Amino acid sequence: MASAALNEQLASLMDSMYQEGLLDEQFQQLQSLQDESNPCFVMEVVTLFCDDAERIFTELDKLMSQPVVEFQQVDAYIHQLKGSSSSVGAQNVKLACVQFRHSLEENDREGCLQALNMVKREYLHLRGKLETMLQLEQRIQDYDKQKK
Repeated sequence: MASAALNEQLASLMDSMYQEGLLDEQFQQLQSLQDESNPCFVMEVVTLFCDDAERIFTELDKLMSQPVVEFQQVDAYIHQLKGSSSSVGAQNVKLACVQFRHSLEENDREGCLQALNMVKREYLHLRGKLETMLQLEQRIQDYDKQKK
């Protein structure tokens, strides 16, 4: 597939991610930091975000399965996930974390479980799109290297 077609496919994917609210302008800031000297910057940041989110979900699952939920610990993890989501421009994940924190204020276990499922759904949807984006970027880089 030609580089122009790959770039068009990537641009279309990115547009849809912004339109869906998956990403916000903070992600554009990250992209602007990527250059010739650091061509994998966005991939590294996205990978760190995903690794961190997966670790947080593991901890949240453990906490929420306890007979007595330590809501303060849950809040600390959700606060961390909200911060990292905000840093990478993961808008819908960040908003789902805000909703989660409302359930936490009520010490509502069922509400928290529902909110956790919502955060996970938003994250998994975003992660799938980010993986596609990174694959397209890699294909574009590989194609450009072959042309040189």
